[in-house]
Amino acid sequence: MVSSSPCCASLLVLLLACGADGYFYHVQRECRYSVSSKGVQDAEFIDRYYFNKLEFLRYNSTLNKYIGYTEHGVRNAERLNKDPAELAGQLSNRDGTCKPNAELYYSHILDKTAEPDVRLSSTKPSSQKHPAMLMCSALGFYPRQIKVSWLRDGQTVTSDVTSTEELADGDWYYQIHSHLEYTPRAGESIVCRVEHSSFATPKELTWDPSMPEADRNKIIIGASGLVLGLVIAAAGGIYYKKKSGVRRMLVPTS
Repeated sequence: MVSSSPCCASLLVLLLACGADGYFYHVQRECRYSVSSKGVQDAEFIDRYYFNKLEFLRYNSTLNKYIGYTEHGVRNAERLNKDPAELAGQLSNRDGTCKPNAELYYSHILDKTAEPDVRLSSTKPSSQKHPAMLMCSALGFYPRQIKVSWLRDGQTVTSDVTSTEELADGDWYYQIHSHLEYTPRAGESIVCRVEHSSFATPKELTWDPSMPEADRNKIIIGASGLVLGLVIAAAGGIYYKKKSGVRRMLVPTS
């Protein structure tokens, strides 16, 4: 199975801004933390102070102190670092704000999954090395971690395989495409295997080379048309019988 790797996140908690007479001052407060399958870890609270786009003072919960970046900021950092109540209040933002909100947000994200739509098709080879190529696509899945592999007659294939990275769709979902170039052999079995956290067991699709894909599509369309025709014919027959019965009832008998 595919395991979930740690990721980093930054949450903007509060942004305060004010301006007057051409000057601009704002405060930016952030929560930073690492997220893994074990939950939220290494939470950190950052409090930034800017004047005219220049950061002059910062509080860091990991250091539990203020840091000055300008002459004005250094003076204020020295003053604030001498106040235990001020430092304790800032540190409480990490445990009272950052950690609870991070756990709340990610409890609604990390434990959610979306199964990939797996498709196996034949496509034109990208080189002259082999006469055939298969493409295995996994679409619309979440989370990002996924593994796509090829099996040929039960053996894992590692050569002549190219894969894209997990491509973001821009809506929390991802897609990936893997290609296998090969020379067909009679009676062989080629399988695309997809492993994802949304699957209890890996999903496998077996390629059927007995019929070209275009011909299979024609048969499917033809069969669908035949079924639809039979349904329409049956409905017409029922309607005709009902109308005929009504007419017989209206004809006078001698």
